[in-house]
Amino acid sequence: MSGAMEIDLAGATIELEGASNPVAEAALAALRANGGRIIEGTRPAGVPPPDIVLVSCPLRPGTTAENPGTLYAAARKAAVAMTERGGGRIVFLLSVAAGMPMRRHPRFSMENASILAGMRTMAMEFGPKILVNAVGVGLVEDEAMVSGDKAMLSHVPVDRAGNIEEAVAAVLFFCDPLNTYTTGQMLGVDGGWMAGYGRNF
Repeated sequence: MSGAMEIDLAGATIELEGASNPVAEAALAALRANGGRIIEGTRPAGVPPPDIVLVSCPLRPGTTAENPGTLYAAARKAAVAMTERGGGRIVFLLSVAAGMPMRRHPRFSMENASILAGMRTMAMEFGPKILVNAVGVGLVEDEAMVSGDKAMLSHVPVDRAGNIEEAVAAVLFFCDPLNTYTTGQMLGVDGGWMAGYGRNF
């Protein structure tokens, strides 16, 4: 990831909740490259909670997903443990459809919107010790489509699909120890799609 954003995590521990996907995998790799330590597998009892929890939600319509309530419960459990420890960060990776529903994908939009509402509720409940934010991922392609719906491209002002590194940069922004005053926010990495262009579908 030449030219990628750099932050200093200084050994902060990171845990993934939810199913992995290419954006989540790349985010974990970038967090590791910036000094983070990834907790693999189930954390044993008695081990302190991670400093950062990345909550991976479905990014493409039709993707088999965990129940949104299950993801929220896992994130909330981590937030309780982090609060007792004294601080932490939670970053949700979700579809930008959380902020603007897609008529073609009502259930997918509704599930992501419920997760976004839960994220904002957690930010209020667990502040100031825990910062809780979300990266809303639009149409992102690698060798194949990673997130979103191909039809989104006709309503993206920058006139192209995004790439994984652009989504990862937003994750790093929320995890940066220098970023201490942003919580309850969804940063849309969508080429401007959510600015109003999604209304036709």
